[in-house]
Amino acid sequence: MSEMGIFRITIGVENIAQRGAVQYITDTLVDTGSELTWIPRETLQSIGVAVERQRAFIVADGRRVERDIGYAIVHASGSVTVDEVVFAEESDFALLGVRSLEGLNLRVDVVTKQLVDAGPVLAAALLTRS
Repeated sequence: MSEMGIFRITIGVENIAQRGAVQYITDTLVDTGSELTWIPRETLQSIGVAVERQRAFIVADGRRVERDIGYAIVHASGSVTVDEVVFAEESDFALLGVRSLEGLNLRVDVVTKQLVDAGPVLAAALLTRS
């Protein structure tokens, strides 16, 4: 994996059902190769995020692992979205995944190693009838 496009940021996570207490996770890897955002289990538990189900993943070294999934509010670079999040175990990295990036309407600027506004969101064309 090339180090050129890799960078880390601080993100926040908040319980959907108990708004107001945002927990911040420093040194979170921005990972456009990961579908979901991975948050340390103890952080999610500390703000009361419930496990909703389990899901299988193939991690970077090729292993298949199962992790718990919950629903949370993700904060990054001044934007906020609701998303599924993975309860990351001690051996896992904290990751900001592509689904959260899309929900946040942010994109990766690989030159400046920052998240930037992705611009207007594409939507279906509104057809008018005469």
